[in-house]
Amino acid sequence: MSLASVIRSEEMLLLPTYDRHKILFEKGRGVYLWDSRGTRYLDFLSGIGVNALGHAHPAIQATLKRQAGRLIHVSNLFFHEYQAELAKRLSVISGLDRAFFCNSGTEAWEGALKLARIYARTRNTNGHKPKWRILALDNSFHGRTFGSLATTGQAKYRDPFVPLMPGVGFVRFNDVDDLKHQFDAGVCAICLETIQGEGGICPVSPEFLQLARKLTESNDALLILDEIQCGLGRTARYFAYQHYGVRPDIVTIAKPLAAGLPLGAILTTNRVAASMHPGMHGTTFGGGPLACAVAIEFLRELNKLLDHIGEVGAYFRAQLEWLKAKHRCIREVRGMGLMIAMELDSSDQAKAVVSILLKKRILINRTHETVLRFLPPYIIQEKHVDEVIRALDSALTSDATKQQRMLPAIHAHKRKHKESQ
Repeated sequence: MSLASVIRSEEMLLLPTYDRHKILFEKGRGVYLWDSRGTRYLDFLSGIGVNALGHAHPAIQATLKRQAGRLIHVSNLFFHEYQAELAKRLSVISGLDRAFFCNSGTEAWEGALKLARIYARTRNTNGHKPKWRILALDNSFHGRTFGSLATTGQAKYRDPFVPLMPGVGFVRFNDVDDLKHQFDAGVCAICLETIQGEGGICPVSPEFLQLARKLTESNDALLILDEIQCGLGRTARYFAYQHYGVRPDIVTIAKPLAAGLPLGAILTTNRVAASMHPGMHGTTFGGGPLACAVAIEFLRELNKLLDHIGEVGAYFRAQLEWLKAKHRCIREVRGMGLMIAMELDSSDQAKAVVSILLKKRILINRTHETVLRFLPPYIIQEKHVDEVIRALDSALTSDATKQQRMLPAIHAHKRKHKESQ
C-alpha cells in the first residue's frame, strides 16, 4: 500500500487527532527504521521512549514468537505465570512492594489517583475533615483521560475539555515556597513527574522533591511520581527518583516496559495497597501473558544496559554542550541519561531544525514549542551521537533556521510599520 493511499484512507476513516509526518514506515532493526521507499532513518525518538531496545531486538522477537504460540490473552478472572514474576522483578528494582498492570501510562496514572483517594478515605476513621485534594505541578503532563488532564498543568491540553475532575491545585514548578503555601491537611497526594517530559525535559529539583516527601510523610498523604517517560532505565538508573534518594508511595510506569506492546503499571507499598479490595479497580487487557512475558525479557536486557546508558548519555550531553558554546541560539541543554533536551530561543527555529533533521533521515521531535527532545534507544553508540551532532550543527548554521529565527523580529517590524501608517 502506498503512502498516498494510506493518507487518503485515514482522512476518510480516522478521527483527526494526529498531524503526522508524510512517511510510511515498514520495518525497523536496531536503531534504524525504513520507509516504504527503502529509505533508512536513524531513530533518536524511539516511538517517544517506547522502543528503548531499538527495533526487532532478537531477545524480544524470540519471546514474542514463543509466547504467541502458547497464550496471548486470558482474563484477569484467572491466573497466568507471568504477572507475579514481573511484579517481583519490578519490586526488586523499585524498592516498592506491589504492582497493578494495565494498558498504558494514562491508565496507570488514573489508577494511581484512585488509589490516593481511597487510601485517604480508609485512613480517615475518626470523622476528621475529608482529605481529598491533590497537588500537581505547573507545566506537567500526565495523559489525556479526564483524571490525567485534571492533573496536567498545561492549558492547551486542559481547556478544551473543562470542567475536569475537581480538587486539583497547581504548584509552580520547583517553587518550594509555593508548595509550602498550598499544602494543608486536606491534601491526599502530591503528584509530579520526576522529569517533566512534554513540559520540556525539566528535572524536578532535589529541594522540591525532598520537601514534597517530607510534607506527605508528616501528614499521611502520598507522594505519587509519574515515571512513564523517565523511568525504566531512561536516566541510567532503573528509576529517575533513585538519583534523589527519595522513595515514593506510588510510581507509574509504561512506555518501554513491554518493548512496544501496550503495558503500564502502578507500583506501590503494602501500606497503600491495603486500601484496595477486589472489585474496586480492574482492567480487561492489562497484564496479559504476552505483554508480561515480553516485559520480563525487557528487564533482563535492561540489566545489561544501565552503565552503557550512563556513558553514552554523558557523551551525548557533552557534545550538545559543545554545540551550545558554538551557537548562541541554544538556551540550555538539560536532562539525564538518554532523556535529553536542547532548548532554542525560537519556536520557529526549533520547528525548522526538526524538519531539517527529518530531511537528513534523523528522527527527533519538538516539545514545549522551543525544545528539541532526544529519546534514543538505549543501544545507541557514540557514532550515532556524532551523526546527530553533525546534523544539528549543520541545521543550526543553515540559512533556513536563521530565517526562522528572524521571523518574530520581522513580524514585529511589520506590525510596527502598520501601526505607524
